[in-house]
Amino acid sequence: MRGLFARAALRGLPCRPRALVPSLLVRPSSGGPSWNRERTLVAVKPDGVQRRLVGDVIQRFERRGFKLVGMKMLQVWEGPNVVCTSRAMIGHTDSAAAAPGTIRGDFSVHISRNVIHASDSVEGAQREIQLWFQSSELVDWADEGHRSSLYPA
Repeated sequence: MRGLFARAALRGLPCRPRALVPSLLVRPSSGGPSWNRERTLVAVKPDGVQRRLVGDVIQRFERRGFKLVGMKMLQVWEGPNVVCTSRAMIGHTDSAAAAPGTIRGDFSVHISRNVIHASDSVEGAQREIQLWFQSSELVDWADEGHRSSLYPA
């Protein structure tokens, strides 16, 4: 029954689950969670920075339970199904079509000034992350001292 609810919930998201490609995912270190750790690149665009929305964007991802593992005015977030969930959190590219409660729905003023970018696929995330970050610049959380209901021990 749980799978049925999960599939129903995913129908409303802007992306669909794909077969996992092991080379595109980060494996947890020993003693970590048993799920594949997916990563996505998120960028607060210049209009979002100018309007001082960086903290609001970061806060939404933290409240969602994702881990910030890299940041250079670009952010790399990690967590289960983070690419698809991020796209749902961000909302439609066109601010006029973005739902209230999404980042673009709440903050965007025009399609050309829509506050934020996020990777649109696991493959795209890997490509974008590699453009901006060396692997040594990304944190590999051991989860020591950090517990979350999202990431069971």
